[in-house]
Amino acid sequence: MSRISPQYKLTVLLLLLVALICVSSLLGRYAVRASDVLAACLGWMGLAPTVHGGAQVVMELRLPRIVGAVLVGAALSVSGAAYQVMFRNPMVSPTILRVSAGAAFGAAIAILLSLPVLVVHLTTFGGGLLAVAITYVVGVKFCRGGNTTLAIILSGIIVSTLFTSLLSMIKYVADPYDKLPVIVYWLMGSLAPITRDNLILPLLLMAAAFLLLYFLRWKINLLSFGDEEAKSLGIPVERLRLTVIICATLMTAAAVSISGIIGLVGLVVPHLVRFIVGPDFRFLLPGSALMDGLFLLASDNLARTLWTMEIPLGILTSLFGVPFFLYLLIKYHHSWD
Repeated sequence: MSRISPQYKLTVLLLLLVALICVSSLLGRYAVRASDVLAACLGWMGLAPTVHGGAQVVMELRLPRIVGAVLVGAALSVSGAAYQVMFRNPMVSPTILRVSAGAAFGAAIAILLSLPVLVVHLTTFGGGLLAVAITYVVGVKFCRGGNTTLAIILSGIIVSTLFTSLLSMIKYVADPYDKLPVIVYWLMGSLAPITRDNLILPLLLMAAAFLLLYFLRWKINLLSFGDEEAKSLGIPVERLRLTVIICATLMTAAAVSISGIIGLVGLVVPHLVRFIVGPDFRFLLPGSALMDGLFLLASDNLARTLWTMEIPLGILTSLFGVPFFLYLLIKYHHSWD
């Protein structure tokens, strides 16, 4: 399998994702036909004036979830891959800079105050950015020429503790019959609230950050050799590191704003992709997006069809991710390049 080119493997992943998208549009408690899916796609693109019946179910409910699952999975996995290359540590995930902790705090405040859905997304996004900004500034300020990576990780632990405490305070004062269940359900992660309208802003942010990372992919590759080697090749290491952090944070915060907290996918999936296409960031970046799109879409299919009551997506990803990560840790801990 090692003789197969990475481009071929990426093509296979893309075809698998397209096939799963087609299958996912047919899955659900309301039976639909392939013609309904086609009519829904035309309606989604504005090429059909009106859709009815099964086509309306697909267009209004299933297609937004499918697109959301692919986007969220791609964003979390690409962010994880970028962090792992930047910090040269396979144990790093999007949570290292505490994006999720800040985003959870922002969402909880908006839910507590009964703000509109769009404002909930904006406060979630703003909370994630705030947490990363505090983590990075504190880490760099107190590093003083030492190990910047270690300083950022330690400051992230402090920031996480702060935002977790603030979140606990919000949950404590929230109405236990109204606000608290909404906050707790959001923290467990779900794609159920996704609509076409609230996908637009996250999609634009994810696309912009992904494209910037893709254009910088060869420079990010050089970071894996260490700061001194990268500087000797003319790479502005600190500026590049900050750019990668901003892009990965934008993607993670945008994903969390529409799906809630979905754990482990940004840590586990980049490992799997690395074993498939190798550590080269040129292939690791699109491979992570495709693979996690597959994984999260399959997980969401199970979450909404496995039982009569929908299972929070974050629970499923954690159940799948923990044993798989332990397997990777035991079997391949020596093969990180």
